[in-house]
Amino acid sequence: MLDSPAAIPELLTDVLVVGGGPAGSTIAALLAARGEHVVLLEKDRHPRFHIGESLLPHNLPLFEQLGVAADIERIGMRKYGAEFVSIYHDRQSGFEFANAWDKGFPYAYQVRRSEFDHILLKNAAAKGATIIEECRVTEVAFPADGGALATGRTADGQVRRWRAKFLVDASGRDTLLASQFDIKHRNPKHASAAIFGHFTGAQRGSGKAEGNIVLFWFDHGWFWFIPLADGTTSVGAVCRPAYFKSRKTDLSAFLMETIALCPPLEKRLEHAQLVAPATGTGNYSYRSRRMMGKDYIMVGDAYAFIDPMFSTGVYVAMSSAFFGADVVSACLHEPKKAPRAFRIFDAQVRRALDAYSWYIYRINAPEFRTMMMTPRNPFRLQEALLALLAGDVFRPSPIHARLIVFKLIYFLSCLRRFKSSFLAWRQRRANIRASASEAT
Repeated sequence: MLDSPAAIPELLTDVLVVGGGPAGSTIAALLAARGEHVVLLEKDRHPRFHIGESLLPHNLPLFEQLGVAADIERIGMRKYGAEFVSIYHDRQSGFEFANAWDKGFPYAYQVRRSEFDHILLKNAAAKGATIIEECRVTEVAFPADGGALATGRTADGQVRRWRAKFLVDASGRDTLLASQFDIKHRNPKHASAAIFGHFTGAQRGSGKAEGNIVLFWFDHGWFWFIPLADGTTSVGAVCRPAYFKSRKTDLSAFLMETIALCPPLEKRLEHAQLVAPATGTGNYSYRSRRMMGKDYIMVGDAYAFIDPMFSTGVYVAMSSAFFGADVVSACLHEPKKAPRAFRIFDAQVRRALDAYSWYIYRINAPEFRTMMMTPRNPFRLQEALLALLAGDVFRPSPIHARLIVFKLIYFLSCLRRFKSSFLAWRQRRANIRASASEAT
């Protein structure tokens, strides 16, 4: 029998963070370092498995500011660039971050997320945040007199309650507040799902290219190929949700069947072994109608997630935590500055998501594939695109004007090959409608 609400004591804190992923751990560390009393509630116990192992070069300054750069380097595999492979072209296309507009961000890392997330969580604790693992928040209320009241259940079944001056929803795909407020919706412009696993014995690149991420296009979507420092390689397929409805076998067998549809990837895995059963995830492209309100904000995937194509998830999540920390500080100590902090937070997160979304929506379009497989650098367009892929989306930069030119060239190319472009657009719209109808 549950305790009655009146019988549950309220534990007090300045800031309650729900979720111990990259966004939650980052904002908890930042706020604790500023002297706030921070409690972070995490539903699992770290280290725990998570997908999304590829980072961006602009992650590295964030690691420096958090004081974890050496720890991340210790577990990471350097990623100097990306390679694109298409079954529709007779070539490979490679990019190095050192050739981006800003040459100061020449590499990133591939990481095991269980290790990476654990480092960030321990860093939040070292900065002074109170970490409570295996505690799932089940409900949040916002009393009329301000603040937030959160109820959670621990692994042993105890019900606990926290009263905070401010709440940060970093619950990831659980989307705690967005679900409670019923403001989460599937992305009307994109639909995708994934199946993935870890392999040993995969054929990697040589030398400096060993740690590069490789993306393979095939008939049903695209694959990621992410080498990790311990010798395993993360491989996943991102496809239209309708494709996964054709599955007649278990997930591991279906992953291998899907890999067989992409001969260049199949060759790379010719002598590889799947080390654990494959995992799948349904349509995960969503956004909420808002990311903030009185006494709360949503950071990272708790607000929105688009697609893993350009490895933006961790970077945007951590960046949103940096902007969000300024919001929380302003609300708690300088209320007159809070409106401006809210505006900056909202605008910056939306800017990043919108910037990447345009490319992700077109990732399987024939003309976009061709442009990526036959790169050119007139007007420094390739340098601008590389800067975007490195994470250079938040600061003023000449790349933004160049990216407008890139989009113009893309649309002109679509007009020149109108029939194939129109058929690809129609297929994408049909996929989105089918996914939406399945959800209703």
